Amino acid sequence: MNAIPEFKPQDPDYEARVRDSFGRQPAMEHIGARLTVVWPGLCEVELPRRREILQQHGFVHGGIVGMIADSAAGYAAFSLFPADSTVLTVEYKINLMAPADGDLIRARAQVTRHGRTLTIVAFDVFGENAGKTIHCATGLATMMCVLGRADAPRNAASTAPVR
Repeated sequence: MNAIPEFKPQDPDYEARVRDSFGRQPAMEHIGARLTVVWPGLCEVELPRRREILQQHGFVHGGIVGMIADSAAGYAAFSLFPADSTVLTVEYKINLMAPADGDLIRARAQVTRHGRTLTIVAFDVFGENAGKTIHCATGLATMMCVLGRADAPRNAASTAPVR
């Protein structure tokens, strides 16, 4: 990606709000992803290699690659949103350019245009192994700012474990 554009977050506590929201995602917990970088308009999500997320050839499954790219893009946008809002993905387009291979898969997302309702985010995904980095995916996402809705579950049951 190019130089990081300078964005001013609307919420001075954006980083805590983003990290809290990410921490409430059972899906990210389930696959072992972690949010490592949070800056205004930029986020990174890392995913250590685990057997449970591999496809039949031993690479990280493309759906999992899309999952962490979508999450990184959403939180890059969310970092710029007002405190009384949440984020939803409108769409994303991903190009899988090489197998997602390595001990660590990293999705890096950067806002390219921040609007009042829609924010456009570019993302790249890399496989990292023994000092080698492979650019395995790239894409573009559109995120929606939903004003007046807290970024929290509607009820406690929505985050309760399924048994």
